Amino acid sequence: MELPQPTHKNYTTLISNIENGEIKIPQFQRDFVWTLQRSAELLDSVVKGYPIGTFIFWLTRERLRSVKELGNTKLPPAKKGETVSFVLDGQQRLTSLYAAMKGLEIVRESGQQTDFSEIYIDLNAGESDTIVTTDITELPESTFIRLTDLLYGSLTTLAAFPQEHHAKLDEYKRRVEAYDFSIIEVRNVPIDVATEIFTRINVGGKPLTVFEIMVAKTYDEKQGFDLSEKYSELIERLAPIDYETISDQTILQLIALIMKKDCKRQTILKLEKDAFIETWPAAIDSVEKAVEYFRNVMRIPVSQMLPYLTLIVPFAYFFYHNGNKKPSPDQKAELEDFFWRCSLGGRYSSSVESKLAQDVNRIELILNGGSPEYDWGIDVSPEFLVENGWFNAGRSFTKAILCIMAYQQPLSFNDNGIVNISNYWLKQANSKNYHHFFPRAFLRKAGVSEDEANNIVNITIVDDYLNKREIGAKPPSKYMKKFQDSNDDLAKTMKTHLIGDLDEFGILDNNYETFIQKRSKAISKQLKKRIIKRRVDEFGQAQNMYDAAE
Repeated sequence: MELPQPTHKNYTTLISNIENGEIKIPQFQRDFVWTLQRSAELLDSVVKGYPIGTFIFWLTRERLRSVKELGNTKLPPAKKGETVSFVLDGQQRLTSLYAAMKGLEIVRESGQQTDFSEIYIDLNAGESDTIVTTDITELPESTFIRLTDLLYGSLTTLAAFPQEHHAKLDEYKRRVEAYDFSIIEVRNVPIDVATEIFTRINVGGKPLTVFEIMVAKTYDEKQGFDLSEKYSELIERLAPIDYETISDQTILQLIALIMKKDCKRQTILKLEKDAFIETWPAAIDSVEKAVEYFRNVMRIPVSQMLPYLTLIVPFAYFFYHNGNKKPSPDQKAELEDFFWRCSLGGRYSSSVESKLAQDVNRIELILNGGSPEYDWGIDVSPEFLVENGWFNAGRSFTKAILCIMAYQQPLSFNDNGIVNISNYWLKQANSKNYHHFFPRAFLRKAGVSEDEANNIVNITIVDDYLNKREIGAKPPSKYMKKFQDSNDDLAKTMKTHLIGDLDEFGILDNNYETFIQKRSKAISKQLKKRIIKRRVDEFGQAQNMYDAAE
């Protein structure tokens, strides 16, 4: 790797390089935010010959996703095979210089327009005064000139000014055109080094994510590939089916595992661009197949309910290599066993990258008709569910039980309508979908502790209207009697909530202890149907492996 080299360019060369497409602003740079006034102050320093800081350029033959337009000026792409200078530091200054010297009208992200032709030279100003200004309201006629007219105006325009100003006009134009812009060039380094330099320069800003770097690295205009746009298109397709919360990091982990069987940051950053682009369509198809499997086979209606969004990765890896075939009955059983072991065992609460690398080996065993071994056991006994079932909407253990509940396709207590489960509603523990069957306010009055009351075994999934208006803090004996009168199929309804006979479950006499005992058995039974019993499992004896901070 070459050491960074100091160099310089004058005004004419710098502007020419921009207009020829030799200098580009990479996509990971933030939007242009400088005001007209701040840009004028920069030009004032140029006119006075003051230093304005050093630009840092990354010189490379790589073609990154870059901003091709400054204001309304469309700039040409860099010539094929030639070196491009990507701006690592100085984007705000460089854009200000170019916009001011060309008199551009910049349209901001907000839609606000800034006319950079409204920057002027005060011809009466002394060297210690402000020479470049945006405010000419009190300046006499023929004592100021637009910066663009100074640089590009005809002889007739300049000659029209009083003779006393001609020397200053010549001097100021000469100063701008002769100004020596300080530049440091970083040559022959990979993109991860270039972006690390960018991050270190911008220590006060937000570090670049792996995705932002890969957006820049994989951009290919000829192939029509823009990772940012491709990811957005995927999310748009997933939004109508409530799986739009899948992260960009998840997608990168999947592609890296497909290509290299490893998904560490450095592995992702070293993925070869053409191979990445080639892998993308089938990888994304496998993501959509995994989503379809979660929704239709496992009946997990929304992505927010997945115990870990990371679970998309091993399942998509399976469908990538399984092609268009459906999982065999044995594969289906192994996949579900894998899902519940990861979800109940807190699998991806730490060291995600290394665990994913291990787990794709398990998935390959399943693909080949084998049965993986696991080095962690799980316990789905009723006692364990109650003891470790504190309700927290962010816990994988909690979400796993919610998935079991959602699988039953719960119906509304009052009219047997299908309960609408929404990603928007599932973001927090006080979600409109979560209902404590024995309301906490009622249990508090009955002397039951908050820890005992706030248990996943006491949660049912209901609609907002039912939760807030029909139930509230009423005891279950009272509100369920009301539903008995309005719903002739209430017994059928309650089965979709893994709740049996109201009397046997202690509901009609408000017996919380009986309810918890009966319902934990019903949930445990459903889990045992989905798990392949293995040597590492000690149902009823496993250690408490579910950290409250998970």
